[in-house]
Amino acid sequence: MSELKPTGAEYLRKILLSPVYDVAVVTPLQKLEKLSERFDNTILLKREDLQPVHSFKLRGAYNKIAQLPKEAQQKGIVAASAGNHAQGCALSGKKLGVKATIVMPKSTPDIKVDAVKRFGGNAVLFGSSFDEAYAEAKRLSKEEGLTLVPPYDDPDVIAGQGTISRELLNQDTRITHVFVQVGGGGLAAGVAVYLKQVLPSVKVIGVEAEGSACLKAAWETGSPVTLDRVSLFADGVAVKRIGDETFRVLKQNLDDVITCSNDEICAAIKDIFDDTRAIAEPAGALSLAGMKKYISEHDIHNARMVAILSGANLNFHTLRFVSERCEVGEKREGILAVTIPEKKGEFLKFCKVLGNRMVTEFNYRYSDTEKAEIFVSVQLHDGTQELNRIIGELKSSGYDVFNMTDNIVAKNHIRYMIGGHAPASVKNERLYSFEFPERQGALLDFLNKVGTTFNVSMFHYRNHGAEYGRVLCAMQVEESQLDLFQKHLKELGYLWFDETDNPCYRMFLAPNAQ
Repeated sequence: MSELKPTGAEYLRKILLSPVYDVAVVTPLQKLEKLSERFDNTILLKREDLQPVHSFKLRGAYNKIAQLPKEAQQKGIVAASAGNHAQGCALSGKKLGVKATIVMPKSTPDIKVDAVKRFGGNAVLFGSSFDEAYAEAKRLSKEEGLTLVPPYDDPDVIAGQGTISRELLNQDTRITHVFVQVGGGGLAAGVAVYLKQVLPSVKVIGVEAEGSACLKAAWETGSPVTLDRVSLFADGVAVKRIGDETFRVLKQNLDDVITCSNDEICAAIKDIFDDTRAIAEPAGALSLAGMKKYISEHDIHNARMVAILSGANLNFHTLRFVSERCEVGEKREGILAVTIPEKKGEFLKFCKVLGNRMVTEFNYRYSDTEKAEIFVSVQLHDGTQELNRIIGELKSSGYDVFNMTDNIVAKNHIRYMIGGHAPASVKNERLYSFEFPERQGALLDFLNKVGTTFNVSMFHYRNHGAEYGRVLCAMQVEESQLDLFQKHLKELGYLWFDETDNPCYRMFLAPNAQ
């Protein structure tokens, strides 16, 4: 049997013979009653959050380590991970009596480091990013003779994850669709290859986060490509490049791929909670977000659909972000910037135009004698169509309206900063958004490289429980110094975007003379 490129039949054999149940459990397939009624389909949730490590990753890690020769097991294994793979390797090593060394970035939250230690792993903190941690894991593998256990791009790991679909068909043979999240592709490859060997009529749809759609990029070009950046909200699928073997398997066995926004993921987390009282991590709810979107786009009824809840390891503070954005993701809230005259009675007139609709947020600060810029959120019952009607009614009443429902800067920052425009004395202000690593000294490092040369005129930071914080920062930079400033930004090494022309900044915060 080929070690590098197993056939579908060989993967089937690997999955059927996998010993994962030495440590993993058969997870329930639970019907989501409320969601099934709402979407006129039978919607089932595969509860991988109920594994001992609260994630499916245990399956692939254990299958890989269990297949190693005794000599390799005696020397030990090494892995690089700040998430679920780390815990899966740690517990698998403990169960098999294999020393497991897990290299984790220094920015890894204590809760994840403690979990690895609790499951018996040797946690090694190294570097400031996953790439640096992975390089250290490879060094340890080479110098100490440890076997490197990859998180997804390995036939034994793929086969371990594929045991999920083996359970699915034991639990329900009437399934018509299975939706599975995609990061590096190990879970999706394992699920798809088994289903297509045993029950090929089942449609298998891969679901990616919009900000880390490495499979979609590979799907369109025909081979794996490396993304420039990935979104970090759904950190469990934040992978820049799909695996070579996982892509080969997915290309042969996957029916379709769909992407979802962070807001749609938040809505799916709420759906799962409403039906089960379980709290999924963002990557864990991604499959359900994709299912809802797929049903709406294809107008599907009377199908029997499965979404895999892949994990529930999240930072509790992430729920603050989820609660703020789930209504937008469900298209039950619209966010608008509206310009009204600055005079008595106009706010009342504006509210009368809205009628009996509920205003869920209203931000305003006096800044001009002639006009007022207001930031307003409105509850919706009929999604995008209703929002468009509201915008039309406001415009018909003479108001300038800007739809900010999809404006990331508005939702992440501006809504918390409404306080009036900067005075005209603030010259040459430029606005940038950054992703700061959540580690000690990150802000100081930024100010040392940038703030000593250029004045910081505005700063907003909001922690959402992720390993990276979202920062909005304005600096006073003369046109002649712009090249020098951007040189400093590149040296800093943080991901950044120029938001100076973002309309919500212009409406609410930019200096009056700018």
